[in-house]
Amino acid sequence: MDNSSGVGVLDKAALVLSALESGPATLAGLVAATGLARPTAHRLAVALEHHRLVTRDMQGRFILGPRLAELSAAAGEDRLLATAGPVLTHLRDVTGESAQLYRRQGEMRICVAAAERLSGLRDTVPVGSTLPMKAGSAAQVLLAWEEPERLHRGLQGARFTATALSGVRRRGWAQSIGEREPGVASVSAPVRGPSNRVVAAVSVSGPIERLTRHPGRLHAQAIIEAANRLTEALRRG
Repeated sequence: MDNSSGVGVLDKAALVLSALESGPATLAGLVAATGLARPTAHRLAVALEHHRLVTRDMQGRFILGPRLAELSAAAGEDRLLATAGPVLTHLRDVTGESAQLYRRQGEMRICVAAAERLSGLRDTVPVGSTLPMKAGSAAQVLLAWEEPERLHRGLQGARFTATALSGVRRRGWAQSIGEREPGVASVSAPVRGPSNRVVAAVSVSGPIERLTRHPGRLHAQAIIEAANRLTEALRRG
């Protein structure tokens, strides 16, 4: 086998993934493209499907899976964090509220960057904080564009509904009022990686007294502009 690493099963799995790089393939197509025996090709494709490295299209053909996009997004995290500092600082200065950047990590979301409001009453979320995926505008954004099965699972026990997430997808931003924490409101928008997958959520948050019960009216435009700047930075990379 060309490019043998000496670990046969990995070499064969890499062959399957490489074969799918050019598009969907039936099992017969995989066999033809890889030269693997039919039972071997089937066993590997199903195992890769279990790990979400491979999935199926509407016709049941094998295609590259969503886990690859997630891994690619994680590889771009350093670039995202390098850009996040000035973008969040600008967002804080424009809105007068604390700004955060969240990434999903399993069933939680983690604050990976923040710019705190300099004085007065504020919503402080320290970098490294883990928050639930069941409440808050950032959680809505990180869940809204997920594949249907994960979206359905994520809605179980959530403080928001499928209808709310449909509105998030339509508007391109989310808001929450006292959803994660009493008295706190927030607005969030999605940051997308090169594959257009949502890889992070950028947010501003603060007391309802300042953000009002319609925080999106105040800050949605600034949030979307910040999210777009981060998206462009990832795509340039």
